[in-house]
Amino acid sequence: MSEAETIHAGCVLVGEAGLLIRGASGSGKSRLAREVMSLALSAGRFGRLVSDDRTRLEAHHGRLLARPVEPLGGCIEVFGLGIIRRPFENAAVVRLVVDLSDDPARYPDEEDRHVVLCGVMVPRIQMQAGAISADVALGCLSGVCDTVVTL
Repeated sequence: MSEAETIHAGCVLVGEAGLLIRGASGSGKSRLAREVMSLALSAGRFGRLVSDDRTRLEAHHGRLLARPVEPLGGCIEVFGLGIIRRPFENAAVVRLVVDLSDDPARYPDEEDRHVVLCGVMVPRIQMQAGAISADVALGCLSGVCDTVVTL
């Protein structure tokens, strides 16, 4: 039997990779999700909503799966407008977790670069809540932000 839990987070699918976005209410999770999907689509890549606000996570064969919580499938919040409907995917394999916070570490420690969810270790980045950072999140999801430069 796999571990499972429902968390306060959103998830988008870019190509075959799921991006799980966590943060407090009002931190910009939905906005980041919409920006990542838009940026992916404008670059000719597949980008689609999996979940917004509530996400069901489960471990399955060593992978972390994200699914929408019913009846929220296809719903995403637009601040100042409300809840809108969008096409969505029923599941994604999470390849990266983005944690939005008001005060992320300027230079994160090595142990901050991964998180264990439902018993599965997943790469993680921490970003400033409310910042325009879809390009960074998409780059990290694509593996182009793996390099650490030491000066």
